Amino acid sequence: MTKEIVLIRGDGIGPEVIEQAKNILDITAASYGHCFRIKEAAVGGCAVDEYGEPLPEDSLTACMKADAVLLGAVGGSKWNDAARDKRPESGLLKLRKAMALYCNMRPVRLEPHLRGMSPLKGSAIGGGVDMVIVRELTGGLYFGRHETVRTTNGIEAKDELTYTEHEIRRIGEKAFEMAMTRRKKLTSVDKANVLDSSKLWRKIMHELAEKYHQVEYEDMYVDNAAMQLMRAPSQFDVIVTENMFGDILSDEAGMISGSIGMLPSMSFGEGRRSLYEPAHGSAPDIAGKDMANPLAAIFSAALMLRCSFGLEEEAANIERAVSEVIAEGYRTPDICRPGEKRVGCCEMGALVARRL
Repeated sequence: MTKEIVLIRGDGIGPEVIEQAKNILDITAASYGHCFRIKEAAVGGCAVDEYGEPLPEDSLTACMKADAVLLGAVGGSKWNDAARDKRPESGLLKLRKAMALYCNMRPVRLEPHLRGMSPLKGSAIGGGVDMVIVRELTGGLYFGRHETVRTTNGIEAKDELTYTEHEIRRIGEKAFEMAMTRRKKLTSVDKANVLDSSKLWRKIMHELAEKYHQVEYEDMYVDNAAMQLMRAPSQFDVIVTENMFGDILSDEAGMISGSIGMLPSMSFGEGRRSLYEPAHGSAPDIAGKDMANPLAAIFSAALMLRCSFGLEEEAANIERAVSEVIAEGYRTPDICRPGEKRVGCCEMGALVARRL
């Protein structure tokens, strides 16, 4: 198989974790006779520094032509005071929009040997944790109109939240289809007791529930969902929600696994191209210190092989290698307890590579 992959190293710890994921892809390609043509593109703060834009035209073109994109992380306090269109995050938002990536999927699983790292104990995780959060990615507050004005009463800030029936229906269909391949349970999260956008969201989801009658469906307010994730996360199979709620809840759910540094994610739409990235941020406070956890980036690479290229055996081998390393007690600082074998980003990547 020959595929073209664009790597976006990004900012902070992004370059460190992507380097380890690249090594795993190189080993996998060599082992199975594939050809992964890897091209690098600058997006985020590094692109602002070098090109003056968070998403240079050449980077966008490369991503649009690739078979898949693997991203490290973007952002950092260095660019906090930049104009909105010059901030690293705006480059990622524009990339998602240009690639029509309206659906983000974040699987959340708790590795058996990391149960002690989860902030939840006892009966809360007794049944295990295996869920998928499906987040709408190109609508809502993040893509609405933003305005800050000075009035006679002082400064006033406005952020517009808009959703169309089409946007809700297409993400809902993806979520129901995903539930059909799993345990056939779907929880839709909204705030329909307050927001008109959530009332429309719930109306469309109910219509889809009639179509997918094999799926056990429930509505849940976002505040209750946040509480239930902490009380009994094993009750969830697939969660679908809008952009901002999904951003918040998926990070909360991520900590159930012991560290957000363990979680991959996938963003996709109607086209053939998808974007894969670890769920964690750029963590500039530990950048360059060989302290980052590369496993989320490595899991993201495995997810890419499975979902974009159909390489199930190759993906499963990567995941097996990670599980073996964890079972042997090796830990990066974010998942390490006293008495365990603490290693850095590079060594963790090398340990997984050796088991491949």
